[in-house]
Amino acid sequence: MEKRILYYLNQFFGQIGGEDNADFAPVLKEGTVGPAVGFEKELGDAGKVVATFICGDNYINENNEAALAEFKKAMDEVKPDLVVVGPSFNAGRYGVASSLIAQFVVDKYDIPVVSGMYEENPGLEITRLKAYTIPTGNSAIDMRSALPKMAAVAKKILAGEQIIPEEDGIFKQGKRITGFSDKIGAVRAVEMLMKRLNNEEYETEMPMPTFDLVEPAPPIKDLTKATIALVTTGGIVPVGNPDRIQSASAQKWGKYNIEGHDNLTGDFITIHGGFDPIYCNESPDRVLPLESLRIMEKEGKIGKVHDTFYTTTGTGTAVGNAIIFGKEIGKELKEAGVDGVILTST
Repeated sequence: MEKRILYYLNQFFGQIGGEDNADFAPVLKEGTVGPAVGFEKELGDAGKVVATFICGDNYINENNEAALAEFKKAMDEVKPDLVVVGPSFNAGRYGVASSLIAQFVVDKYDIPVVSGMYEENPGLEITRLKAYTIPTGNSAIDMRSALPKMAAVAKKILAGEQIIPEEDGIFKQGKRITGFSDKIGAVRAVEMLMKRLNNEEYETEMPMPTFDLVEPAPPIKDLTKATIALVTTGGIVPVGNPDRIQSASAQKWGKYNIEGHDNLTGDFITIHGGFDPIYCNESPDRVLPLESLRIMEKEGKIGKVHDTFYTTTGTGTAVGNAIIFGKEIGKELKEAGVDGVILTST
């Protein structure tokens, strides 16, 4: 039986248009479009791209629920054995959108996903954990190289073969897979120890996770002249939650103007799903201390409170998303000339 594939593309690679079409609403097209043509050619008889789902970068990133609802319709109609997203190279919004699709497919349908991304794409941290993701170049110039690699991985998946990151050239997923050896664990452990003692190369069977080391910023020299911003994972938003930030497992962050506000009472609430909101809604300054900062501002202890605060919810939010949020918010704060940030939780 022929293996069925659903291919996801953004508006540019879906041949709809460039940045002026980034708000393009989802559409499902029969057969192959753009990169899907080359991918299917490389795939040969291993499978067929039945349909291509195209959606604008802005649309999917700003309308997660609506876009995924349309993608669900496509999944239910096509009934694919495999989903392909990208390659998105180093296109940030496309990468984040690809991570949403990959996460949705694997979590909701338990169907394999193949993708391709540049190592610095902000969508990679989530995508590589969900999809079999090959490393690509920085731009679409690498398309001719990326598609054959993605197709090679897809062939193995469709054939029911096991994918091994080191052998198949994909980003590691942090998965531990059961294997068999002709040597018991004690023998293997001693052999590894002897190699280490003799300064020989060895490879552990249980690699430990690696964590980024972030150097702390230098202290603010003069607080009386500093601009201080407020950032929170406590889900503080205007009443009505106009940007529909999720109460848990956040997919987005928001920013709101507080110029002219001495406190947040009456105009803001929390939508955080991880604690009782009663006391926070009674006085949102308990989570986002604007009132205290305004007092310090009037007393001259700090130079100025930044006119915008940034917010999201921390409960259940993926580390990959949190990294993306931090980079995006940090970039805006730096460009605004902010000297320091008070980051509050709950």
